[in-house]
Amino acid sequence: MAIGSGLGAQIGIAAETTYGTFVAPAKFIEFTKEGLVLKKTTAQSAGIAAGRLMALSSRRVVTQREASGSIDLEVTNKAMGLILQALMGTTVTPVQQGATAAYLQTHTLADTAGKSLTIQKGVPLTTGTVTDKSFVGCKVVSAEFSCEAGGMLMLSLEVDGKDCDEAQTLASASYPVMSPFHFGQMALKTGTFASETALDGVRKVSIKVERGMAVDRFYANQSALKKEPISNDLVKITGSLEMDYVATTIDDLHTSDGATALVWEFLGPTIESPHVETFRIKLPAIKIDDAPPTVEGFDVIRPTFGFTALYDGTNAVAIEYMSADVTL
Repeated sequence: MAIGSGLGAQIGIAAETTYGTFVAPAKFIEFTKEGLVLKKTTAQSAGIAAGRLMALSSRRVVTQREASGSIDLEVTNKAMGLILQALMGTTVTPVQQGATAAYLQTHTLADTAGKSLTIQKGVPLTTGTVTDKSFVGCKVVSAEFSCEAGGMLMLSLEVDGKDCDEAQTLASASYPVMSPFHFGQMALKTGTFASETALDGVRKVSIKVERGMAVDRFYANQSALKKEPISNDLVKITGSLEMDYVATTIDDLHTSDGATALVWEFLGPTIESPHVETFRIKLPAIKIDDAPPTVEGFDVIRPTFGFTALYDGTNAVAIEYMSADVTL
C-alpha cells in the first residue's frame, strides 16, 4: 500500500501512436504539483410538467468531455525527452556522442501534429489505495522554464487533453537516479548567433513557449470527444531577465530595438569525457520589450527586462538536452 497522501502520488507518461489512444506509461517524472482534471459540459432538460418543481436528474446529459491542467516539476538530467518532444514538435532520436555514454537530443521548433501523450496520474486515498486517472490525447500547449539565484531550473506545463480514462491499470512507478539542473550550473549568453558571449549580472531567467492550438474541435460522430487540436496561431516565445545593472548591453538593445541571439544553458557533471549533462535553449533572435533601469532607492539597480523571441530568417529555435538516456 502507498502512503495515503501526496507522498504516495505518481505521474507516468508515454508517447501515443494514435491521438487519444491509451499507452501504458513506461517513464515516470518527479513533480512538485499537478492540476490535471476532467472537464465536462452538461445540459439539463427543463421541460414543463404540471406539478414538477425541480428538473429531473435522469434528464441531465453530458454533451462534451475533455481534460486540462498543469504540471510543475524540476528539470532533471534524465527522463525529460518525451516532454520536450511534445512541446517542440520535432521527432527526436538521441544521438550517441562518439562511443561514449552521452546522448544528445536536439529539439527544434516544428508543428506538434501527431505529438500527444498519455499522462497517467495516481492519486492516493487516505487508506493508501492509489486511484488511476489516465489522461489521453495530452498536448502541451505552453511551457515555462525558470531559474533564479539559489534555485532549481523549474518547468511549468499547461496541458490540453482529450479525455480521462479511469478504467486502466495503474502502472508501477520506477525512477532512474536523477539530479536537477540548478542555478550553480547556469550560464546566459547573448550576441551574434553561434558566437554568443557571457552576460554578466543575471540573477533570474524565465522563458515561456506558447503553442496556439484549436482545442475546441468537437464534432458530430465523435461521442462527445474532441479531435486532435491543430496549430492555429504563431508560436509565441517570451521571457524575462532579472539582473543587476552591471553593464548597458541589454539596456542599449532596448533603446535601439536591436536583435541579439540568446543562449541559456545549464552544464552539469561529466557523463563521459568530454560530454557533460546539458540543458540548453537557443533563441536566434530576441528583442527587448520593456523595463529599462530605474532608481527606486539606495539599493543596487536591478531591472527586469522583458523580451520576445522572433525568427531570424535562418536558424530555428532549439532545445538541446544531453543525458545518458538512450531513448526518449
